Amino acid sequence: MSEKSPIQVQISALPSGPGVYQFYDVDGDILYVGKAKNLKKRVSSYFNKKQEYGKTRVLVKKIRSIKHIVVPTESDALLLENNLIKKLQPRYNVMLKDDKSYPWICIKNERFPRVFPTRKLINDGSEYFGPYTSMKTVRTLLELVKSLYPLRTCNYDLSEEKIASGKYKVCLEYHLGNCLGPCEGLQSEAEYHGQVEDIRQIIKGNFKNSLQSFKTQMKEFAATMKFEKAQRIKNKIDILENYQAKSTVVNPKIDNVDVFTIISDETHAYINFLQLSHGSIVRSHTLEIRKKLDETDEELLALAITEIRQRFKSQSKEIYLQFPVMVEDTLKVTLPKLGDKRRLLELSERNARFYRQDRLKQIRITDPDRHTKRLMAQMKADLRLSEEPTHIECFDNSNIQGTNPVAACVVFKSGKPSKKDYRHFNIKTVEGPDDFASMEEVVYRRYNRLLKEGEPLPQLVVIDGGKGQLSSALKSLNALDLRGKIAIIGIAKRLEEIYFPGDSIPLYLDKRSETLKVIQQLRNEAHRFGINHHRKKRSKGAINSELENIEGIGEKTVEQLLKNFKSVKRVKEATIEHLAESIGMAKAKKIYERFH
Repeated sequence: MSEKSPIQVQISALPSGPGVYQFYDVDGDILYVGKAKNLKKRVSSYFNKKQEYGKTRVLVKKIRSIKHIVVPTESDALLLENNLIKKLQPRYNVMLKDDKSYPWICIKNERFPRVFPTRKLINDGSEYFGPYTSMKTVRTLLELVKSLYPLRTCNYDLSEEKIASGKYKVCLEYHLGNCLGPCEGLQSEAEYHGQVEDIRQIIKGNFKNSLQSFKTQMKEFAATMKFEKAQRIKNKIDILENYQAKSTVVNPKIDNVDVFTIISDETHAYINFLQLSHGSIVRSHTLEIRKKLDETDEELLALAITEIRQRFKSQSKEIYLQFPVMVEDTLKVTLPKLGDKRRLLELSERNARFYRQDRLKQIRITDPDRHTKRLMAQMKADLRLSEEPTHIECFDNSNIQGTNPVAACVVFKSGKPSKKDYRHFNIKTVEGPDDFASMEEVVYRRYNRLLKEGEPLPQLVVIDGGKGQLSSALKSLNALDLRGKIAIIGIAKRLEEIYFPGDSIPLYLDKRSETLKVIQQLRNEAHRFGINHHRKKRSKGAINSELENIEGIGEKTVEQLLKNFKSVKRVKEATIEHLAESIGMAKAKKIYERFH
């Protein structure tokens, strides 16, 4: 009986309950932290089957020891995993970093509390609302508050003793109407705290109490003929209702809810978070996660939910999701299908998608290597390829009413045109306008030459055309014994269908797909390159015919003239003596007389 390896011994000792496992390498450095409903079953799966993804295979080869922590529930494992990842920063985990620089709104723990923005949290009993994802949001809220409620901005110690002693005098803010003078006892503590409570509710997204209070005040002023004061209160009501209309996106009954959605590609995931209070979005944030081990969307979303709720100190008891994932036991999970709740999910998805588009635009400029790697991985997945298509070639035929048939081959490397590798083909073996036979000829000629010269073959060949042109190209690959060694697809123009060999049902890629855009760019570039060559050939034919139309001047004479004079224009301008030097005096006279 063979002895167990050290890893197998460690696995056999693992419990079957929920917990967190940690993988370490030969130097004792942390490689990976993961959670499991069943520790023994989950950890064993790394070693009992062939891993599909290369990164996971590399990880498993490096594992030399395993540690674990048992917890009561899977929900506890989720929270512990999140904390350990941030603390230990394992190489093969997605990176979760705390961000201490988000702005907050502080209601200071004072007798007459100040309300102001801050990026520092001090444990002094003050209330902090946030964090907010942008200072612009904070300023907008504080400007609203300032327009509605006169609060002090000074940092005086407004104790009863100091106010009673007359230590302070009202400042300019009082005379401007921005403060009611609590420093001189002109505003009671109860009245001031009533204002602060209204502000607290507005920050939370609840406008009901403030609106009712203002409307009551307005009616009281109007009843006692104080119309100027009533108008000022009316202006405040308008400001508040206008802000409420802009911030309320769904039914106000949707309160204290978090919305999470995820979109992902081959290398990254983007998780959008919306926080709802009384139908208003009070917070929005998108988290970008780089994949390390080809994690599923479910795994990444579960991790992100825990991280985001901790980061923003969310107290919501209900969350809306696209699909079920493992979350805290105390949370209610809703998967909306219709109505306002579903529209919130769609809004969150759009936010994630727009964020991804903006990031990709930035990456193209700031990190082209990352953009290329991600694009190649995306094309490999979308087109079901066995390897990334770093070298792609595209073929297109060009003829007008069967004249001067030509073909073009354009080459893209790492998703970009490699113009030095472009090639033109004059059709040699096909009579008349036969696109299928022409495609078969040029594909055979192209790869027969590459094989003879020992040049590298592309990972992907794109044929401009549908099933017919694709079948013709396949005949050439079969003849060269390249079937299966080079991936090949066809793209039909009408609906941009992608055809695969032997599959009658086409693939329809999303119109916004980067993969489709690269294929379209290839197709358009091949068409442009082919048309340009075709025009030059027709133009050359027209020039040649101008000389050949002269009686007694044949094709060989025209070739000799163009060889010596380079253009018809120079032939026309040449003296009879110069012409005679190339083709003899008899033919020189005919040409000279024709143009002079």
